[in-house]
Amino acid sequence: MSTSGTARDAVVIGAGFAGMYALKRLRDDLALDVVVVEAGDDVGGTWYWNRYPGARCDAESIYYSYTFDPELDQEWTWSERYSAQPEILAYAQHVAARYDLRKDIRFGTTVTAATWDPASTTWTVHTSDGDVLACRYLVSAAGCLSAANLPDIAGLADFRGDVLHTGQWPHEPVDLIGRRVAVIGTGSSGIQVIPEIAKVAAHLTVLQRTPNFTVPARNRLHEPSDVADYKSRYPQIRSESWASPGGVAVAPPPGKAYDLTPEQREESMRERWAAGGSNFMWVFEDTMTDLEANAVAAEFVRDRIRETVRDPEVAERLCPTSHPIGSKRICTDTDYYETFNRENVTLVDVRTTPIRRITQDGVLVGDTEVPADVIVFATGYDAMTGPLSRIDVRGVDGLSLRDKWSSGARAYLGIAVAGFPNLFTLTGPGSPSVLANVIASIEQHVDWLVDYLRTLDEGGIAATEADQAAEEEWAKRVDALAHETVYPQADSWYLGANIEGKPRQFLPYCAGIPSFREICDSVAADGYRGFVHSPAR
Repeated sequence: MSTSGTARDAVVIGAGFAGMYALKRLRDDLALDVVVVEAGDDVGGTWYWNRYPGARCDAESIYYSYTFDPELDQEWTWSERYSAQPEILAYAQHVAARYDLRKDIRFGTTVTAATWDPASTTWTVHTSDGDVLACRYLVSAAGCLSAANLPDIAGLADFRGDVLHTGQWPHEPVDLIGRRVAVIGTGSSGIQVIPEIAKVAAHLTVLQRTPNFTVPARNRLHEPSDVADYKSRYPQIRSESWASPGGVAVAPPPGKAYDLTPEQREESMRERWAAGGSNFMWVFEDTMTDLEANAVAAEFVRDRIRETVRDPEVAERLCPTSHPIGSKRICTDTDYYETFNRENVTLVDVRTTPIRRITQDGVLVGDTEVPADVIVFATGYDAMTGPLSRIDVRGVDGLSLRDKWSSGARAYLGIAVAGFPNLFTLTGPGSPSVLANVIASIEQHVDWLVDYLRTLDEGGIAATEADQAAEEEWAKRVDALAHETVYPQADSWYLGANIEGKPRQFLPYCAGIPSFREICDSVAADGYRGFVHSPAR
């Protein structure tokens, strides 16, 4: 269809958790005419697309949920400590229905291009169905992990079996029973999908380049008493979450590693290992800032791998040694290491013997063909910048966002880009986003944006963008903070290292949500310093 020039106050890209909350607040609190453009056929974002076996959140359900409505907290019941994809998607669908969001969402449609018109101070937005929209504000809620990375391996088109990516899993059931499956990748999604495939496959071959640290989730069903307890404590839970750097309440660490006795260090690590979840990273105050402290925690995890995996050679291949624990995304798992004790599972080290090509019947590793009926790519995403860079976004004087970010992504406070007026990048590069409970990051960003847009409207401001100097200074600040930690010690997707040709820079803000929120609030209190305003004509 084509309704050229259809005018809206705001166009939001994406109907995941960020897009839904942006729609609700912009529409209901600012009375803006908003349309959301969503590629999928329903809401949910990450949880609409990631349907692979074993997909679940690595943040506890009571934290990985909206905080804005106490009634929503009480009416929704989480059945597990770490909910699986179907339940999280059902929650998103419930939110969409409860707040009547779907009426303002165009499903099955993508934004293909957006161009800034300085004369009218509006964006012209083109969609995949041929529509053209004009809007004052363009809000990207395209997500941090939605642009799937499929490696360019020779021969892939020749493969006669099925090719799957964890981030683009089919919506119809995939039958893996009795089939030979090769999984490429052992990051977060690989660590979740591998144990599930192993249960049904005739044989599973895991092709691992870099072993990653993973800790047991200790997932469990919520008993009725658990539900009653967390619902009664939601105000406290929310307060503690907002005060925590990661947006998830954790027990404070007992101290710095070498201020503790060896016995105290061991006790802290065993307690957190037994409790499960990524709170293991809070085992010491300095786990992420001191390499010696980090090494203690890393060796503890390697010892647990050696205890679990019966074959000593396989165990050593699974032990991460190339990077500090936590410098890559810490994974949480259910029986990941136990899976390698199964007779139908083989681990292949493709760092020492790389993949040469895909054949008609499998994967050629060195001179050995790994037979496969199905190849599963668990190879992650072009994180944080990929989703928006894949759209032809053009700002002042036709400047391409893709070109601007080709030498390094810049977004002031993670939300505004110099040269791109009235474009707002929710949980963009330079925000806590992927280093925290992303829903908390979303709510903070959207709430701040709503206050800002209200201020612009009251002040008769037609357009705003980041000041170039403020944008550069913010990027330096984000990078400097990262270099106070162990994060730069790894070739991670936090740095764009998983994408060939992508500039190496630390993308997220690593000092936590409370610190970030304080900075954003101080910017607002200081007349929104770092922004350039253009009054209405």
